[in-house]
Formats: sequence, C-alpha cells, structure tokens
Amino acid sequence: MRYLSLVAMGRVLLGTTFLILAPVAFAQDAEAPGARLPEARPSGTIFSPLDLPAPNNMRNGAGAPGPDYWQQQVDYDIEVSLEPETRLVQGKAQITYTNNSPDTLNYLWMSLEQNAFRENSLATAVGEASAIGMKESEGDGYTIHGVESNGQALEFFEYDTLGRVNPPQPIAPGETFVFDIAWDFVIPKNVFRRFGIREFDQGKVYEVAQWFPAVTVYDDVHGWNTLPYLGTGEFYTNFGTYHVAITVPREMIVVCTGVLTNPEEVFTPEQVERLEQAKTSKETVMIRSAEEVADPASRPAGEGPLTWHFHAEKVRTVAWAASKAFIHDAAGTDGILVQSVYAKEGQRIWKDSTAMLRTAIEGYNKMWFPYPYPVAINVQGAEGGMEYPMILFCRARSERGLYGVTTHEIGHNWFPMLVNTDERRHAWMDEGFNTFMNGYSTPDWFGEGPNENDPGAFAMFLQMVSDVPIVTPADMLNGMQLGLLQYQKTGVGLTLLRESILGPERFDAAFREYIERWAFKSPRPADFFRTMEDASGTDLAWFWRGWFLEATLLDQAISGVSSPRRNRGPRVRLDNLGEMVMPVELRVTYEDGTVEDHKLPVEVWYQTNRIIHELSRDHGSVVQVEIDADRHFPDVDTSNNSWKADDDS
Repeated sequence: MRYLSLVAMGRVLLGTTFLILAPVAFAQDAEAPGARLPEARPSGTIFSPLDLPAPNNMRNGAGAPGPDYWQQQVDYDIEVSLEPETRLVQGKAQITYTNNSPDTLNYLWMSLEQNAFRENSLATAVGEASAIGMKESEGDGYTIHGVESNGQALEFFEYDTLGRVNPPQPIAPGETFVFDIAWDFVIPKNVFRRFGIREFDQGKVYEVAQWFPAVTVYDDVHGWNTLPYLGTGEFYTNFGTYHVAITVPREMIVVCTGVLTNPEEVFTPEQVERLEQAKTSKETVMIRSAEEVADPASRPAGEGPLTWHFHAEKVRTVAWAASKAFIHDAAGTDGILVQSVYAKEGQRIWKDSTAMLRTAIEGYNKMWFPYPYPVAINVQGAEGGMEYPMILFCRARSERGLYGVTTHEIGHNWFPMLVNTDERRHAWMDEGFNTFMNGYSTPDWFGEGPNENDPGAFAMFLQMVSDVPIVTPADMLNGMQLGLLQYQKTGVGLTLLRESILGPERFDAAFREYIERWAFKSPRPADFFRTMEDASGTDLAWFWRGWFLEATLLDQAISGVSSPRRNRGPRVRLDNLGEMVMPVELRVTYEDGTVEDHKLPVEVWYQTNRIIHELSRDHGSVVQVEIDADRHFPDVDTSNNSWKADDDS
C-alpha cells in the first residue's frame, strides 16, 4: 500500500462520508504514540492485481477448467492379504494407466510411501523438524517382487519414496498402458500417523493405508509430481476405479473404501438382512452387536480365510481396516450407507458414531454439495484422525472429540476427495476449507453456539505466525505453524470472508460454484481465487494477498475525534497501522444517547492508511467511538480501537 501523509493528500477521496482533508483540530495529538504510519510497500499496493499464471485453454481467466482440460486416469485391480500375527501385508495389482495428456510419456513415477519408515529415508532424516516427526517410527518399507507388462519384466528403480517404471515403449497421447506389480511390507509397530494397529480386549484393529505402490500425478502445472513423502504433506493422487479383494482370517470383519460386492459370502444371512434394512433406516441398525462379537456364529460357518471384494469409482486412493473385535452398525441417508465399526471399550461414545456421521453428511449436503459416494465408514483404531475416500480413522474418547474428528474427517470427502487438492503444496486448500466447513457443522450436533472459527478470537494467534504466510507448503512448517496456518487461519479467513466481507448469500453461491466447477478435477490456488471473484463479482486481491499470500497483521486505530461545527458533524480520524486492510466497522454513541453503526468499505484504504470519517450533525457531540465493537475482525491491538470524550478532559 502507498502510505500518503494527510497534508500531501490535501483533497477529497471519491465517496460521500470518508474524507482526506487538510489538518484540523482533533482531541488527540496526531503525533501521539501509535499514530506514526508504517513504511510503504516496496512495490505496488495490497490492492494491486495478483500475479497469477496466465489463463489458457486448461484453466481460464474465470477460474474454471478450460475446453482443453485433461487429467490422467489410473485404475487398479488389487489382491491383498493380511497375516495378523506377523503384520505382513502381501499384494499384487494390475494397473491400467490412461494417458489423457497431449504429451508422450517415456516413464511412470510411482509413490512408495511405506519407504518413509526406513532408517535411511528422507522422512527419517527430517525427523523432529517436521510437523509429524518419524522419531519413534520403524519399518523396512516395500519389498517389490516384480514389475511386468504382458509377462515381460520392466525396469524399475527405487529412490526413497519414489519408484520409476520404464515401459517397453513410450505411452503416446490417448494410449493405455497396463502393467502388474507385486509387493509386501510389514506394518510397523510404531506408526507416526495415518494408519497402524491398536489392541483391544477382544482383538487388534488393523488400519491399513499408504499400503500399495501408486502412480503419481502427471499434470499440466508440474508434469510429474515427484515431491518426496516426508510425513507432513499428505497426498495428491489420480482419480481411478478400484476393485480390491482383501483376504483375512475368517473371524475378522473388513471395511474398505467402496461398495462391498459379496456380502453374502462374508456376512451371515441375518447380517446381510440387517445391512439391507440399514440402507433405508434413519435409525442406527446393529449389524453385529457387542454380545455377538464373542460368538463364533456371528461369522460365516466354514474353515479358512475369507476374501472381501470392494468396488470404488472416482476415488483418489483406497484404505481399509480389519478386526475380529469390531462391533458393526449402520444407517442410511440420501442413498448413502453410513457405518461405524468399533470395539466394546468405545461403545459408550461410539454407539452414536453412525448418527454423528449421518448428521455431518446431511449438513454438508444441504449447505454445499451432495456427498459424492455411496458409502461412509467411521473406524475406531490407532489413528487419532485421518481421512480416505469413504472411510475415516478415529481414536476419540469423548462425545465432543468424536463428533469433532468425525465431522472434520468426513468433510475431507469434499476437500480433497471430491475437489482433488495438491496437498503436498497447498494443504490449506483441503485442511483449511474443511476447517471452515466444520464451523457450521458443529451446531448441527450440539446446537447453536459461537462459530469455532471466530475471527476476533483468532487475533492473538495471528501474531504467533506473523512471519509465515498460509501458502507455505506443509512440509516446510512445524507443528504449531501447520495447525495455525493450514487449518485455523484458512478456516477463520473464509469465515471472515463469508460473514463480514461478502455476506453469506454471495459467498455461498461462489463457494458452491468452485466445488461444482472442480468436482473430480484438480484446481490450483489461482483457480480458487479467480472462481471466488468471478462468481461473487468482487475484486478480492487485497484479501487473498493480506490473508493468504503474505503474513500481515490488522491494526485499525482511532487517532482522533473532532467536535461538531456549524456546517458539519463531528469527525473521526482512523489509521490503518498494519499492512493488512479490512472494512471498518464503527459504533458511535452521541451525547443525546443515539447509537449509530457505520461500515466503511475496504476501498477507503485505496490511496492512504489515514482517513477522516464525518458523522451525523443531528445528535450533537460524540461521547464514544468503537472500532469493531462486536469483534468481527482479527485486530491484533484493540487498545487503540475505542475513544471516549472523558479520555481527553
């Protein structure tokens, strides 16, 4: 922002009620502490247009996918088995890669996330410096047993958490390449996040994720996305169709991303009937009760393991869980089979899990966009809170904790499972958007209360990350920064934009437009910024720059109040002492008892950081002025936000 002095301006700003005039007599000295204005920006102003990538036929200037938008399709047919005693997971997959890009591909890159647990991995080297450290983790990573196509062995190279496959010949645009890969790994005893094993009285729960070699994304922005898996930055993966066959001991129940296609083979006839009943029941139906868990008759008769078959479409990965200790219940909503599996130790709280999950889904369906999948599952296990398509891992032990984790993790089925975010680079576009949605979901279960993403209350935390912008990649942040920036600051910022800048009607229409445009596609920050401006009809460069792209602080101040004169009313002198700009909300109390609320648009700061706002001539002198009396904005210093007449007596 250009900071111009009051005298240098010497003219009237365009508008009716906010003026920049020659100096007048104010009740406070213009040179009093706090009245000094900040230095000017080295280039441009906070209102300058953003330096965004040039629009093209892939991503247009309105923020929508263009006529030439493309993305790759990767389909998986996987067979996997679990040996509980040894923790060994063995798998083989046939992968069908469809090259929808205009480019000929000479090789494929694959993500090998289990290799992060190796003693010499990059993730281990980063260790405690990352937000999610690897200090207590251990493991040997993947053992790859073969990569081939049509019976011909393919060259395969491993580099930490990446692998490169060289096909027999380049994959031309429009061509499909099919290859097979076999692997195994041992689930680490100590897992830092996202999956693992938890022991209960009636058996262990195995949560299995990051469990198969997957082709990385090739896109129009970065080509092959080959950032290493360090633990904090999560995922950016391709959409595909999955068929997964999971073989486990007969006494175990399995839940997985996707629709179970052989229920009659893995459930008892009575349990199959209960599942059918649950699909259309708003009330939770018990599929296997706590009393039945210890009863061998609650599993199909016979000997040997069972294979569970699941089918999923338009998903970016698959996760699953298995245990002989599972209590299993379910209900239905809007054609979705909502399920929970949990151990008897969690029954007191978890008996409400399915109702909580259904409540969260119904709220998001109504407010934003229909849930995109036929199944939703909540799993009690080792992981504190982690999301995958159609399945959530959770460890909560209280009602508030369970609903909080449940609504957050199921919210991820909108961001990034539906709107496919590059979480390694732009975690705020899924964690923060989801945190924003959560603020409106919590009252759906607990009843009306203050929004969790309160901008006024966030002011004190804003100062804790005043040197780091939101757009910093997750792997470059420590734990505090990750939580405050990628989750909270983003969620608070969108709440501020909705409630105090655009208004709910305007914001909601634009946010829904963003989801609809990018459903099952992969947007970038520029696509979000442009869509919100295009669909709301508002230039928000100042907001994106001040809240997301830079680390700025808001400090609005009252630096003087003048008395009324014969031909004009009293005037308030306002300073913007921080680099962030926001609209100004004033509450004015006059000597006759009248109270007026004034809202000045953010555009008043276009050319200066000091404005003079003229008040009504009809109510006499001013006895009190407050900036943001209802605390809608994250002002970091509220000591200069109020003025009283007796302060200057």
